Amino acid sequence: MAKGKKIGSETHKKKLSSSNELPASGKTDAPKQKRKRRNTTQDIEEERAEVPVNQEEVELMAEVELTAEEKGKIERKLKKERKKKEKQLQREASVSVEKAKPQQSSAKDLALEYLIRWSKKHKEWKFQKTRQTWLLQHMYDCDKISDKSFSVLLKYLDGLKGNAREVTIQKAEALMKELETTDTSTEDGPAKIERIRQVLQLLS
Repeated sequence: MAKGKKIGSETHKKKLSSSNELPASGKTDAPKQKRKRRNTTQDIEEERAEVPVNQEEVELMAEVELTAEEKGKIERKLKKERKKKEKQLQREASVSVEKAKPQQSSAKDLALEYLIRWSKKHKEWKFQKTRQTWLLQHMYDCDKISDKSFSVLLKYLDGLKGNAREVTIQKAEALMKELETTDTSTEDGPAKIERIRQVLQLLS
């Protein structure tokens, strides 16, 4: 009988212990896990609310919402603007290059410089047919050759020889006849006639 009571008491204790263990492992743990989940989701939402929104992220989100057609229009517009800026930069670069280039001397400046070098017997002077031709073609034009330069040119013409001398005389005579038959009342008419007379007097 004593053994039976002991066995009964032991089984009763086991039932009590197992019944006491179930709430600890099942009922009490479940609410704790739920609380933890609530806390973690709340924390994430709070962190998202605290993080400032970046402008680039907003633009990206807006791009996602755009349709393919709208994106194509925007891309074409941006492409046109880029090309426009590139062309403008190229124009500015070409203008700066042109400004950097030294200005080339005109035919008039080169011819007069040629004449001045001859008059000074400059060591670097040498005969140049193109410069001489320009001087002979424009020596009666007071706007292109001043009176001072013309007086130097007369000395230069005194050294003309051969065909160049004969052609200069023929052109001077033909121009004199033309001016005699036309109206010479213009501003430069009398000055031209005077220069032609001096040339013919020198070379004839």
